Amino acid sequence: MPANTMKAIRLHEFGGPEVLRYDEVPIPEPKPGEVLIRVHAAGVNPPDWYRREGMPNVPPELRPPLSLPAIPGTDVSGVVEAAAADVDGLSAGDEVFGLLRFPSLEGSAYAEYVTAPASDLARKPAHIDHVHAAGVPMAGLTAWQFLIELGHEHPSPFQAARHRPMALGAETTVLINGAAGGVGHFAVQLAKWKRARVIAVASGTHESFLRELGADQFIDYTKSRPEEVAHDVDLVLDTVGGRDSSRFLRTLKRGGALYPVFFGDYDPEETAKLGVTISGTQVRSNGPQLAELGHLLDAGTLRVAIDSTFPLADARRAHERAARGHLQGKIVLTGA
Repeated sequence: MPANTMKAIRLHEFGGPEVLRYDEVPIPEPKPGEVLIRVHAAGVNPPDWYRREGMPNVPPELRPPLSLPAIPGTDVSGVVEAAAADVDGLSAGDEVFGLLRFPSLEGSAYAEYVTAPASDLARKPAHIDHVHAAGVPMAGLTAWQFLIELGHEHPSPFQAARHRPMALGAETTVLINGAAGGVGHFAVQLAKWKRARVIAVASGTHESFLRELGADQFIDYTKSRPEEVAHDVDLVLDTVGGRDSSRFLRTLKRGGALYPVFFGDYDPEETAKLGVTISGTQVRSNGPQLAELGHLLDAGTLRVAIDSTFPLADARRAHERAARGHLQGKIVLTGA
C-alpha cells in the first residue's frame, strides 16, 4: 500500500482557474462496494469548471450540494490498488477506467488516488493507454446514452419523458453540432458505426479530422449558417446547446428530433408546428456501457482524440486551455 498522503488538486473557494490548488491530502479508503485506484490520468470535462465556478448559471433548486474544500474531476484511468472485501471481479493490479459518481460532483478524480464504486468502472481497453482511456468516460457515455442506449431508469432533471434514442441506420441522417469536441467526436463515430449519414458542424480547422472519423458532409459554421445549409435531417445532436439550439429545428424533417446536450429555450408551439421532438438526458456513471465502449475502442472502431495533456499539478493551465475553446477531442491531466 502507498504512504497515507497524496497530491490532489483542491478548491478552497469558487472562481477562475487560479483557485485550483495543488495540495497534500490523505489517501481515501474504499468503502463497501468500492476500490482504491492509483490514478494514471484524469479527463477534464465541463462539469469540472462548473464545479470550480460554484455553478453560478444553475438555478439553486437544481444545484447539487457544493462543499469546500473539494477535489474536482470525474474521469479516470488507472490501476486498482485495493478493493473492498465485497467487490467481485476487480482486484489489485487491474487496469480500469470510469466516470465516477456522476451526476453527483463528488468524483474527486484530480488526485493521485481516488476511491470509486466498482459499478462505475470497466477494464481499460488493452490497446489504448491511460491518457486516451481517461478521455473517454464522460464524453463517450454522453454520446452513448443520447444516441445508442439510455441504460437507466433515472428521471431527467430537464424533462418528464424518458429519453428514447432514435434507431439509427443507413437511411438516417444525423447532424452533429460541435462535432470536433469530446462528445461530438464520439457521436460522429457511433453514428457511423450504426451506418447513419453524418453531417458534422465545426470550425474549418477541424474538417480533415472529422472527415477521417467518417463524416459524410462538413459545415464550417464560421463560413455558413448550418441551419440554412442542412435540410431533411432526421436527428440533430447539439453538443453545444443552450440559447441558440432552437435554430437547428428548421433543419429537421417532420418526425425528426433535436437532442441538446445542454438544454436551451424551445417554443412548444414551434416544435408542434414543425412536427419534431426535443429530447435529452443527463449522463450517468455506467460501468457496463463503458465496457461496451471499451470493446469498440479495442477493435479500433472508436478512437479517442486528445487535444492536449497537462501534468496534474498544472490543472490551472488545463482549465485555461478549456476556456479558450475550439477543442479537438479531450484535455487530460497526467499522473504517474
